[in-house]
Amino acid sequence: MGALSVIVITKNEQDNVRECLESVRWADEIIVVDSGSTDKTLKYARKFTRKIYKTEWDGFGATKRFALSKAKGEWVLSLDADERVTPELAREIQLVVKQNTAAYAGYSMPRKAFFLGKWIKHCGWYPGRLVRLFRRKSGSFTLSQVHESIQIKGSIGELKSDLLHFTDPNLEHYFQKFNRYTSLAAEDLVRSGEGFSFDKMLIRPVWAFLRMYFFQRGFLDGVEGFMLCVLSSCYVFTKYAKLRELGRIKKG
Repeated sequence: MGALSVIVITKNEQDNVRECLESVRWADEIIVVDSGSTDKTLKYARKFTRKIYKTEWDGFGATKRFALSKAKGEWVLSLDADERVTPELAREIQLVVKQNTAAYAGYSMPRKAFFLGKWIKHCGWYPGRLVRLFRRKSGSFTLSQVHESIQIKGSIGELKSDLLHFTDPNLEHYFQKFNRYTSLAAEDLVRSGEGFSFDKMLIRPVWAFLRMYFFQRGFLDGVEGFMLCVLSSCYVFTKYAKLRELGRIKKG
């Protein structure tokens, strides 16, 4: 029988962290890594765990690597603060950890994401499978500033139950993230060696909208789906606009 460590990174997540940690309070170990919260995040987190660490922000990938380095369990479940483990998913995870077989090094799970309070069933968002459960010694985080992923050494199995993701309950929250995430995404492009071109800034936002709204049937998600597709297109545009700005600063 194995043991499970849950890792969560936070910064000013008082509106989310209680529900997130409550959904995994059955885990053997909960680790919270905070990067400068000024609200009640840490106060709420202390009700669920004493294993709270503070670190300077160095991007999502590096911060999650730091959190992983603190985990002791053979199995690790990585969560964002705005995510929740359903009772059905909890039972699946507990069974995997209990059986502790060598068949798989990690497991993916479908993520049920809510945008402006609505479950987005299309737009390429659902089932949106992500690897979040993995053997500690078989997984590592990429060093991307944003939209990091988990690299697994070994086979990956599939869990059936949904992970809930309560992203962007309102537009104010969305645009707060928008500015931060597009800057991080532009920095990732610089690190990858991708250069700016007007064609990318012109074509890729248009393609993002067409892909999500028509090919991935975002139109079936109503007004919220339309808004998500438009805003996602704007995200791509802004990412490349900031890439151009970073290039000009570097040259200057």
